[in-house]
Amino acid sequence: MKPQRLLPLIVATALFIENMDSTAISTSLPQIAVDLGTEPIALKLALTTYMLALAVFIPVSGWVADRFGARRIFVAAIAVFLLGSLGCAASNGLGQLVAGRFVQGMGGAMMVPVGRLVLLRTIDKAELVRALSWLTIPAMLGPMLGPVLGGAITTYAHWRFIFLINLPMGALGMWLAWRHVPELRQVVGPLDSHGFLLSAGGLALAMFGLSAVGRGLVPAPVIGGCVIVGVLLLALYVRHARHHPHPLLRLDLFRIPTYRAGVLGGSLFRVGIGATPFLLPLMLQLGFGFNPLHSGLVTFTSTAGAMLMKTLAPRILHATGFRPVLVWNGLVAALAMCLFGLFRADTPYWLMVGVLLASGCLRSLQFTSINAIAYADIDQASMSQASSLTAMAQQVALALGVTLGGYALSLSTALSGRPDGDPLNFTFAFLGVGVISALSVLEMRRLAPDAGAEMAGHAQAGREVSEPKVEARPQA
Repeated sequence: MKPQRLLPLIVATALFIENMDSTAISTSLPQIAVDLGTEPIALKLALTTYMLALAVFIPVSGWVADRFGARRIFVAAIAVFLLGSLGCAASNGLGQLVAGRFVQGMGGAMMVPVGRLVLLRTIDKAELVRALSWLTIPAMLGPMLGPVLGGAITTYAHWRFIFLINLPMGALGMWLAWRHVPELRQVVGPLDSHGFLLSAGGLALAMFGLSAVGRGLVPAPVIGGCVIVGVLLLALYVRHARHHPHPLLRLDLFRIPTYRAGVLGGSLFRVGIGATPFLLPLMLQLGFGFNPLHSGLVTFTSTAGAMLMKTLAPRILHATGFRPVLVWNGLVAALAMCLFGLFRADTPYWLMVGVLLASGCLRSLQFTSINAIAYADIDQASMSQASSLTAMAQQVALALGVTLGGYALSLSTALSGRPDGDPLNFTFAFLGVGVISALSVLEMRRLAPDAGAEMAGHAQAGREVSEPKVEARPQA
């Protein structure tokens, strides 16, 4: 099999087990709470702990991969994730489960950025869009199968098997990675320990505060304090990075227009889209009276549309280039999300499914374009730091998306004076998060017409790209 197909599929094994595990455990929280003798809401701590581990270790993932080798770290990250899975399966109390989830998060924080780094350094930019599509298709099977598999295992077997089913897929990924993933290294300077403490601490506190909003786990003043202190630490990191010769995360990469559009513009789009998995099931179940299975079958069509588009995205980008897709498709995708708020209990099933299917296609095309354009003008020496910074921004955007979705729903409920499950409340909530997604177009419009031409496969790619680049800093 060609490397541009084999390597993405190997990396996708890690994404598959991570995504499937996270969605399966959410379905089984009530039964796990009964067995462990605690309240289901307390088990939300297991989900939050995983996000905290990601926040702490994602910033350092690029430096570790450069220092010790991408293949070695990728294989070790899968092993750590599987070790955490065994700990979760063997846990007999809340503390043990939380500890196991933290270990899983340590592995997950390294798997995704390092796996992406392998693709960025081994596959030609002209083939990168297609490779990212091959990466995403298997990875999307995780959240599709997770809820169904988690519910089936909990109903007919035992919830502990949710964590054990990771083992064979993870072991296969480790074996394939050791055989086929190249050992990529780069000479780097000493670890920016001060920057690591500031970025990890700031990101962990901010994400903890955002993820705890509205869950009843933590008092509101504590949540607000965590967010404020987290933002302050991140601001201190910005100041630190400007003066450090080898900062952990190079913020000067944002001077590159394509990277800035992919990360900052992409984060705005991701914030709005990230609220959809939270709002849509609530509307279908609370507003329309659907049962969980019926709701899942309806929302599944969006994922099916996303998978379909992954096979078409390279051809579309080749025909049009990145800028038209990022601008016009971004607007239409945001509009499609606003249309969700117009659904009602008597909306024809075929119409609801059709809108969700089309929305999944549009969203998938936008994400493929965003993920690729960010690396269009990044040189090889900066790839590891670009990958770490991108992964960090994605995690913050996802957490912020759920938080803003909840805020939008609460605000619309308060302003309308209607009951919590009233469909009109969801109309305003979807409109609010749709506007946030549409704001990403403001950054995409600043791209040059030929931005990412080499990745899109245009004939213009052969000439020198006119956009400014940031020279790689000496690493040693």
